Amino acid sequence: MEALSLGGQEHIVETSHGPVCVAVCGDPDKPALITYPDVALNYMFCFQGLLFCPEASSLLLHNFCIYHISPLGHELGAPMISVDAPLLSADDLADQIVEVLNFFGLGAVMCVGVTAGAYILTLFAMKYRQRVLGLILISPLCQAPSWSEWLCNKVMCNFLYYYGMCGVVKELLLKRYFSKEVRGNAQVPESDIVQECRRLLCERQSTNVWRYLEAINGRVDLSEGLRKLQCRTLIFIGENSAYHSEAVHMTTKLDRRYGALVEVQGSGSLVTEEQPQAMVIPMEYFLMGYGLYRPTQSVSPRSPLSPTRISPELLSPENMGLKLKPIKTRLAL
Repeated sequence: MEALSLGGQEHIVETSHGPVCVAVCGDPDKPALITYPDVALNYMFCFQGLLFCPEASSLLLHNFCIYHISPLGHELGAPMISVDAPLLSADDLADQIVEVLNFFGLGAVMCVGVTAGAYILTLFAMKYRQRVLGLILISPLCQAPSWSEWLCNKVMCNFLYYYGMCGVVKELLLKRYFSKEVRGNAQVPESDIVQECRRLLCERQSTNVWRYLEAINGRVDLSEGLRKLQCRTLIFIGENSAYHSEAVHMTTKLDRRYGALVEVQGSGSLVTEEQPQAMVIPMEYFLMGYGLYRPTQSVSPRSPLSPTRISPELLSPENMGLKLKPIKTRLAL
């Protein structure tokens, strides 16, 4: 549905690590913005809430041509990848991205990634610094998995391999994405967004999801290299995300001149779907540092954030762009 409403056109890009599906939305003459989703998701779910939010859609599509990159076998209608095909590492997935950029003739790009996708894009930015303008990361990973996360991922991998996208895997993934408020309980039904995600997961090829999960479960710690990452970085983290401490850790490792942290109250990891409107104003001011957005005197009444709720350091012109400082923004329930 998103591809039609946003004018997206899908391309299959052959890379040295296999074919990659890329959906292109917008005017190719504009600066490029690439997206990368979390495990078991694709752009049609991971970013549709953000791009269907009128202010965010206007902001991003007015300034960028968006290239939605799907992990191997995660595009809509993807066939099952043979279990005998070699497994790709996180490094391989990052290397695929530069081949995608070369295919489209792109230079430096803006990057938007969610959780596992945020890790892949951060790794890409560290390996190919000249190809990245900036990073917008949602609930990012940057450390090697903890023992508890590694074990949980291994359980999911075993279920995916032997039993497919079964109930246990779906529940673990939904817990990964969403806050308990929208997941519901015995007294409160699941929200529409969780029900839609559950339907999407049923359509996933389990072995393809297993491959992506294996790659991200074998990730290495990027912490020591983050200080040298000199592209501007805006991090969003849901207050109820399982990766909250991970995002805070990443912020402390980034050069304070280049990074900002936005905490969104009442949201899990998938802020792009649970609270996309909370991302609008921070992104507006982040893009001011690139000369891509000029603020107006008034703030849209549809936005739940107001300038008075954003740290003065972020609003101060002399502290924009290269002077971004860590902030904490809360969204009223």
